[in-house]
This record gives sequence, structure tokens and C-alpha cells, in this order.
Amino acid sequence: MSVGELAGLLVAVFWAVLVTLLAVVLVRLSKVLREATVLVAAVTEQAVPLLQDANAAVRSAHEQLERVDEITANVQDAAADAKALSSTVAATLGGPLVKMAAFSYGVRKAAARRNAGPTVPQQAGEREELARLIRAEVRAATAPRGGLLARVRRAVRG
Repeated sequence: MSVGELAGLLVAVFWAVLVTLLAVVLVRLSKVLREATVLVAAVTEQAVPLLQDANAAVRSAHEQLERVDEITANVQDAAADAKALSSTVAATLGGPLVKMAAFSYGVRKAAARRNAGPTVPQQAGEREELARLIRAEVRAATAPRGGLLARVRRAVRG
């Protein structure tokens, strides 16, 4: 055998091994592709119902949000009505109720003082404070009033 024939034989063996290895790789690649195809089909079969369920859940949530919006609007209207009613009641009954409570408090205090008898402060500091308060009340009661109502009365009297 000559060197040329030996080189040809080596190249032929090399090509035979190379072709065999490529055939093995292609067989394994075809198995991987088949498994990938099966996996994609399984995922598709499971994903489509999940997407449909998700779509139904989103629609249901949207309907519930619309209902909540309606309820919120109704609650806002009710709160506004309650506020208007409470302000009306406060304006209508608040003043007279406060006056009546103050009057009943005064009556109770007067009745308690009448039943207890007159009490004069025993300490000099308390007596001076009481005298100062009485003088201030007398000054306030006898002070001339220069308000608008007093001017109108003077103008009407002439």
C-alpha cells in the first residue's frame, strides 16, 4: 500500500466516523424536537382553558366594580342627605335646646342655693373676687349701648 492509498483510507474512515456521529446527533435532535412538540401541545391545551377562566374572572371583577361604583355613589348621596338633615336639625333645634338646657341648669342652681340658704364667702380673697364680679356686672348693665339697635331706637324716638 502506498502512502496515497493509506491517506485515502484514513480520509474515508474519518468521513465514516463523522457521518455516524452526525447521524446520532440528528436522531437525538429529532427526539428532542418530538418531545418539545408534545410539550407545546400540552401547554397549549392547558393554557387555553386557563386564559378563558382568566377572561371570565376579569369580566366578573369588572361587573363587581360597576356594582361597587353604584353602591359608592348611593352611599355618597346618603351621606350628603344625612349631613343636610343633621345641619337642619342642629339649626332648628340646637339653639332652643341649648337655651332650655341653660335655663334648666340655672333653675337647678337657684333651687339648690335657695334650699342651702345664702352663703357668704368666708375668706377675704373670695369676698373681694365676688365684689369685683358684682361691680363688673353692674357696670356692664348700666353702660350705654352704642350698637346699631340702640341707634335705631334713638332715631325712632326722636
